[in-house]
Amino acid sequence: MNNYISASAKLGKEVKLGFNIIIMDEVIIGDNCQIGNNVVIHPKTFIGDNVRIDDNTVIGKKPLSSPRSIFKAPEDLKPAVIGDNCQIGANVIINAQCEMGKSNLIADLATIRENVTLGNLNIIGRNVTIENFVKIGSRNKLETNCYITAYSEIEDYCFVGPCVATSNDNYMARDPERFKHFKGITMKCGSRIGVHATILPGIIIEEDACVAAGSVVTHNVPAGKVVLGSPARILRDVPEAQLLKNNLDKL
Repeated sequence: MNNYISASAKLGKEVKLGFNIIIMDEVIIGDNCQIGNNVVIHPKTFIGDNVRIDDNTVIGKKPLSSPRSIFKAPEDLKPAVIGDNCQIGANVIINAQCEMGKSNLIADLATIRENVTLGNLNIIGRNVTIENFVKIGSRNKLETNCYITAYSEIEDYCFVGPCVATSNDNYMARDPERFKHFKGITMKCGSRIGVHATILPGIIIEEDACVAAGSVVTHNVPAGKVVLGSPARILRDVPEAQLLKNNLDKL
């Protein structure tokens, strides 16, 4: 089968392996896992029970660092952790020091950087990028091609539409003053962002707030309000039927 499995790796019961797999030193894989073709799992990665990993995916990769990078990743990053019942698609990259809870779906071509935590039951869509130092809670949905910038926080039950762009540097890489102000976005519980919206650095989208499609958000969004436009302004209240408290049984 042309697989390489380190002698120090531990595989659980009923693990199904494809072809050309590399499983490095001290990796732990739980029971009933399915590992596709050409998968690489880096040293000391922990993978729980009933996990599916599709073709050409890399788990536990150490990040690259350019001489021009302003933040250097430490050499002693902790191994990646993948919780029980996760599904990880094809051509996914998950870096070291990414800790993922249970029952997450990570779709094809997604990238998750180092120093990222995910809770449980999240859906991370096709080609989503989650940068470093991001904290994501549980039961969120991040749609195709959205970009979550570094130093962001997404609580629970949030929705991020396709092609949403978030940012963390108001100085656009000029002026040393920028180092004092790096901040990603914050999405409070139940907040939502529509397709192709752009969220500027440091913005807080409060509980149950909604950003309409195509908006450019330059100020914090109050709880329970819909904002629209460029720059985005308050349009109206979120309809009662769309409030999180009236939808928990469906989410």
